[in-house]
Amino acid sequence: MDNYEEYLNLKKQLNIYRREYYTEDAPSVQDFEYDRLYQKLLAIESAHQDWVSSDSPSQNVGGAINTAFPKFSHTIPMLSMDDVFSLEESEAAVQRIQKNIQQDEVEFNLELKIDGLAISLIYENGHLVKGSTRGDGMVGEDITPNILQIADIPKEIPLKDHLEVRGECYLGKESFARLNEARLEEGKSTFANPRNAAAGSLRQLNSKVTKERNLQSFIYYVIEPENFDLKTQSQALIKLKEWGFATNQQNRVIKNFGEVRDYLDEYQEKRFNLPYNIDGIVFKVNDLALQNSLGNTVKVPRWEFAYKFPPLEARTKIRTIEWTVGRTGVVTPTAVMDPVSLAGSTVQRASLHNFDLLHEKDVRINDYVDIYKAGDIIPEVARVDFKARKSGTKSYQEPHYCPDCGAKLVHLSEEVALRCINPVCPAQVRAHIEHFATRDAMNILGLGPKVVEKLYDLDLVNKIPDLYKLDEIKLQQVPGFQEKSVKKLLDNLEESKHRSLENVLYGFGIRYVGKNVALKIAEVYHNLDDLISFLKTGEDLEIDTIGSVIQNSLSNYFANQEVLEMVQELKELQVNLKYLGRDLNSVDHDGFFYDKRVVITGTLAGYSRSQLNDLLTNQGAKVSSSVSSKTDFLIYGSDPGSKLTKANNLKIQLISEERLDEILQEK
Repeated sequence: MDNYEEYLNLKKQLNIYRREYYTEDAPSVQDFEYDRLYQKLLAIESAHQDWVSSDSPSQNVGGAINTAFPKFSHTIPMLSMDDVFSLEESEAAVQRIQKNIQQDEVEFNLELKIDGLAISLIYENGHLVKGSTRGDGMVGEDITPNILQIADIPKEIPLKDHLEVRGECYLGKESFARLNEARLEEGKSTFANPRNAAAGSLRQLNSKVTKERNLQSFIYYVIEPENFDLKTQSQALIKLKEWGFATNQQNRVIKNFGEVRDYLDEYQEKRFNLPYNIDGIVFKVNDLALQNSLGNTVKVPRWEFAYKFPPLEARTKIRTIEWTVGRTGVVTPTAVMDPVSLAGSTVQRASLHNFDLLHEKDVRINDYVDIYKAGDIIPEVARVDFKARKSGTKSYQEPHYCPDCGAKLVHLSEEVALRCINPVCPAQVRAHIEHFATRDAMNILGLGPKVVEKLYDLDLVNKIPDLYKLDEIKLQQVPGFQEKSVKKLLDNLEESKHRSLENVLYGFGIRYVGKNVALKIAEVYHNLDDLISFLKTGEDLEIDTIGSVIQNSLSNYFANQEVLEMVQELKELQVNLKYLGRDLNSVDHDGFFYDKRVVITGTLAGYSRSQLNDLLTNQGAKVSSSVSSKTDFLIYGSDPGSKLTKANNLKIQLISEERLDEILQEK
């Protein structure tokens, strides 16, 4: 390209994409499309160096600062990384580094490239005092209140020196899927990928929202490592773990390119089974002194680069578009396609989320499309091949009526979703019952979507209480149900009657009331009747983390006469509506374990793990699965493993089973 005008247009388009990605957390193109255009820009600028200006994406790190947060100036810039896209380019990058330091063999530490948001953490006298984003590399956003909500980031460390560390904040695959599912039910737009979901969660002005998103971290840089006698990057990762930080343990030190190929091949295959999203492999010169001697350019370090995985897409044909109705009435389109293999599985359906997105992508029946998996999980349509489209095809028209009950669909204010507001819509009723049976609600095994549909079609179950009116005679009518499956379902229904109040509340599917909110409510109000009575007073709920949106949702739900009749029926059917967990008001605040973080490890002779977990929780303890600097006690039995070693290193108080018995008997 020798046309300067075309170059300016390319630069302008890339800057728009950068703003969407870094600042707005809402990219309109996939990463590989941005990478393709960015590489094109670099090639042009290499041939026309006099065209390069300070507003070029090649001269800038990250994006603009969100002015809603205080600014934070980095004493040492947070830079970006060069990307390569093939084994050949990786080998060439390694050779350049070898040439720069005049060595034939350089040791590299290979690490997984976590698809998240770069963060910096600063500690003084062992306490976390500052958390910030990368921003433009020189100035970031001070997001300390939100950083404090991330469970695996230690608030205290066993080190009194000044320490700055850097790493990645990310959203796990399951959390990403749950978040998007919840946003769909609320009629909101979904996040394009886990990275933007993490960035959007970390930039919340309300830190309570950040806490609810279940963000996680991997820390991988120590700033000024010489102050801690660290010689290599692999050694720094070990030290970070000893200090209590979450570190990714999949790194590997290599010395020749044959080992690089093995590592890349291994994780191209393993990436789909990891609980978090990765989009490549990072090469870092392992020797920290060599890193220092290689230095940086204005944008990137010369001692590291990232190999980006090739885009995983598949071409297929749209056969039809189906609309499904969720339990909140949101109607979502799904593309039904010719089966195609993608990222380790056969895919035949892809989410289109809402009509606005379907219209924006201009998806039509019989189109050929490229699909991908958002967050390596959810199949979605990336783009339509307009060149392959046959003439005469018509754009898809927005539906006006519910596909299940025929009621008129509506667009509620500030929602992108179409919604069916018919309270007796069969699809919503079935979805509501399915939700009530899920593991985090009533845990009724054997009551999946197909069984619920059969029960509904046979007019055996039309509302939640009907589940507890099922008997052998009724279930024998269900196709495919034998004597054994009938007994099993009835046993599971009977067992579900003894679940706790928080499970029932979550199972009701009340808008904005997830399982964590339900638990907080149950811990304070203990009995559903007490909660309903309190809501009638119009006073604010006595729970700090619950605001007006959730309170209004609860009040509106329990003001509905049909809901009150359902509650009464459940009582008569002997479904427990009381809280069975710890009573916050009766917990001994002066007790040994009250408000202490406790980890259990090894095999205990006198307690099962679940029994001890419940016992400690009921005494006000916070039981965790991993040892960190914020752990107060480690209770250990036989074969305690690495947790005991880590606790010793962190000087955490140890409690043997014998000592545990003594403590519990002291009351």
